[in-house]
Formats: sequence, structure tokens, C-alpha cells
Amino acid sequence: MNHTVQQLLLAAVVVLPLLGSVAALLPAPPGLRGRGPDQAVMRHGVTVTGVVLAAAIALAAGFDHDHPARMQAQTDIGWIPALDIRIHLGVDGVSLPLLVLTALLTFLSALYAYFNRPSGPSPKAFVALLLLLESGTLASFAVLDLMLFFLAFEMVLIPMYFLINRWGGAERERAAWRFILYTLLGSVVMLLGLLLVGLKGGTFDMVALATTASDSASGAGGAKLSHTTQLIAALAIIVGLAVKAPMWPLHSWLPDAHTAAPTVGSVLLAGVLLKMGTYGLVRIVLPMTPDAAHTYAPYLAAFAVVGIIYGSLACLALARAGAKGDLKRLIAYSSVGHMGFVLLGIATLTPTGVNGALFANIAHGLITGLLFFLVGALKDRSGTTDLDQLSGTSGAALYGRAPRLGGLLAFGAVASLGLPGLAGFWGEMLAMFGAFDPADGLSRPAYLTYMALAAFGTLLTAGYMLIVVRRVCMGDHPIEPGTGTEAQRPALADVHGHEFAAWSPLVALTVLAGLWPAALLGLTDPAVQQLLAGGTR
Repeated sequence: MNHTVQQLLLAAVVVLPLLGSVAALLPAPPGLRGRGPDQAVMRHGVTVTGVVLAAAIALAAGFDHDHPARMQAQTDIGWIPALDIRIHLGVDGVSLPLLVLTALLTFLSALYAYFNRPSGPSPKAFVALLLLLESGTLASFAVLDLMLFFLAFEMVLIPMYFLINRWGGAERERAAWRFILYTLLGSVVMLLGLLLVGLKGGTFDMVALATTASDSASGAGGAKLSHTTQLIAALAIIVGLAVKAPMWPLHSWLPDAHTAAPTVGSVLLAGVLLKMGTYGLVRIVLPMTPDAAHTYAPYLAAFAVVGIIYGSLACLALARAGAKGDLKRLIAYSSVGHMGFVLLGIATLTPTGVNGALFANIAHGLITGLLFFLVGALKDRSGTTDLDQLSGTSGAALYGRAPRLGGLLAFGAVASLGLPGLAGFWGEMLAMFGAFDPADGLSRPAYLTYMALAAFGTLLTAGYMLIVVRRVCMGDHPIEPGTGTEAQRPALADVHGHEFAAWSPLVALTVLAGLWPAALLGLTDPAVQQLLAGGTR
């Protein structure tokens, strides 16, 4: 594909949602109002996110798959000369899958919201915030300037805060405040680290900083950051990114935010926003501060493994009968465990582990996005996400009352527990393979211990996911035919056509990634090899 066309496509992917967000606040043209202004603005959200998804797919189709380590579709324009801050955009094998995933999940969320409008204030504000959120997340994966990365990273916080606070469920104000306070505090710390890297490195350009680190390490000269500077800067950046990741013990905002958020908010929070933290570790910390990454890697791995075990135990506690566990909260805690595998893969500092982390990022976005869609639909039908109510005599019993919905929930659960042949399997396996043989200089006995604990975490994951499927799809008290108690369970609608349209791409991609992992690993591996060498050319 022509370079200029690539540039325009990437610019469109980043800018169109921002323009669409502004347009959503304007009155709809008379010929496009449909049945009313509310329907018109919801349709506007579907249209804009659909165009962005089409542009992202076209960008992926025109991407030079023979050279995924090379930064492509680059735009480099001066913005603030006094600080050497530039509008520098580009995409490689690490960021391209995340761009497409973000565009896909946002489009599916807009489509779902069109037919299941969240209860709350003006739909105009909802669509504007949704598009603003999309623009910020896409920009985070496309920008190649540290200050622009920070601005894009911050850009998503306010829309998500309002989506939770205005369209969320019970205790939404408390959950929204916890979300914004935790993430803003982490961002302030991260900004200090980014400024230190940029000022000491002489530029905020991410490509130049990574290349300089590589050239200096190989003896080719350049202003490599001192060991002390790396340690201080990397610690601040890691803390800020770990809040968003979320890494234990900085995760406590996540369950409340997921439980209170509307369905599309939960889908985007789990499927996209959590990936921004781990992407920053791979894009910034590993290539720009390699010495500090090597120093902090064992501690990062330890926190990751604690998160895996902690998240799984919390889910087991919520899944047991009588615990009054919330299904959305359970899936939120499962995200802490799954993102622990991503952090463990990054902490191995090996191509195998980092590729596994990037694969697990995409798999988690697909699978957990599907699960939150399903739980949202279940809540719309039954009025609750309380597991004890869903599994009681008047509960869901999906296999008998809504078999397609029950089948999809079972599919999402077995994909989440890492069933071979589905996307969830490869990322976790590669992360553990990376821990089996970590980078030179890292303690192999320690990482073998981490690997064993992570493997135990997969068993715990299987345990709570199967319990959830049994309780929600079969019920704690199965009803025998002919007993007359079937009437205790009210009618429950099965999967609607628009729901099938919104969920089937996630199911198909989960299967495709599980059966053909080379499609994704072929993109990420050359780029990861180069990033670990300290450069992005």
C-alpha cells in the first residue's frame, strides 16, 4: 500500500472518533433524525465507530507483513518546538493488533448500545464520551512521542469516569471516584518518569530514545541514560502503568469500577483500557530503560504471580454458594489473574514471554469482552448479577431456558480458563514457557517457582469458571420435569439478532486465534525481538 495512504488511514483512525465526538453534540440534520434525536445520535455512534473499524482493517490489510518490526504509516510533524514535542504517529507489529482490537470492541459496543440503550442522561453525551474514549485509546497505541502518549493516556480517564458515574449501576459514584483517583495518582507518578527519560535522553521521541539505547548498548555511541536515571525513571513509569494494568496490589479500583459500569463500559475497560498499561511496559520500559527493566523484572514477576493466585482465590470465594457473589465482580477479579500472566510474560524479558504477553492481551480483550457482554445481557433479562439468585430455584438455568445464551456463556468460560484450541491458551502457555527459561542474569530457580505458581493459578481458574457455568447454566437446584415447579422460573429470552451480530465476531476471533496463533505471533515476534534489542527502526 502507498505510504501516503497508510498515513491517512492511521490519522483517520485516531482523529475520526474525536471529530465524531464533537459532531455527536450537534443537532442531527433533518434528514437523519430517524424516529427521533436519541435514535439519530446512537446511529451516529455506530456509523463513526464502523468507519473507524473499516479504516483500521484497511490499515492492517495494507501493512507490510514481511517487515512487522519496522514502524510503518509514520507521520512526524513538529508541534511544540521549544520542548521538541512532535505529532509522531506510527504502527508496527506490537501496536497494530491493539489498534484493530480497540476499533472492533468500540464498534461492537456502539452496536450493542444502539439496541440496548443504557439508562441514564442524554444519549448525546453517552455517544460523545464513547467516541472520545475510543480516540484516546487508539491514540495511545499509535503515538510515538512520550508527551503525546501521556496526553492520550490521560484522555481516556474523564470519559470512563463519566460513563461509570452517569450510566452505571449501584454505588457508581464511589466506583467512579476510586477509578479516577487511582489512575490520576498513577499518571502523575508516570509523568515524572517520562519527563526524566525525555529530558535526560535529549528528546521525547520514542523511536529515537529506543534506538539511542540500542546504539549505546552496542558501543555505537549515543546518550544512553545512566543506570541511576533508568532506575528512578523506570520505577515511576512502572508504578503509573501498573495501576492501569492492573497489577496487585494496585488493582483494588478495578472490581468496583467493573461492577458499577454499564455493559459497554465494562467491555471497553477490560478489553482495551487495561492493555494500555502493559503496552506501555513493552513500548517504553523494555527498550528505553533496559538496565532498570532487568533490575525490576523479578519483582514485577513476583507481583504478577501474587495477582494470579489472589485473583483466582477471590473468584473462588465469590463463586461458592451463599457468598452472594456478583458475576460482574467475579469476572473483574478474573482480569486481575489474567493480566498477571501478561505481566509475568513481560517480566521474563524473553521473546517467548513478551510474545505470550502480547498474545494474552489480545485474547483477554476478546474473551473478557464477550463475557461482559453476556453478563450484561443476563442482567437485562433477569434483573440481577447475583450468583445466588441466578442459581436459585427462580434463577437463570440457561441450558433449559435460553440454551444459546447458556452455550455462549460456557464457551466464554472455557476460553477464559485456557482450553487448548482457543485464544486464551497460547498467551498463558507462552508466558510460562518464558518463565521456564528467563533472560540471562535472572534467577532461574525464582522464575521456575513463579511458573509453578502460575500453573497452579490455571487450575484455580478452571475451578471457579466451571463452578460459574454449573451454577448459572444448570442451577444449584435442577428442576425435574413434571414436578410443577418449572413455573417458578419466569420466561427468559434467548440471544437476539443484534446480540448475535455483536458477539459472533468475538467468538470467531477467539477460535481463529486459538487454531492459528501464528497469524498474531508472526506480527509481534519480529517487533518484540527488536524492542528487546533496544530499538524500533
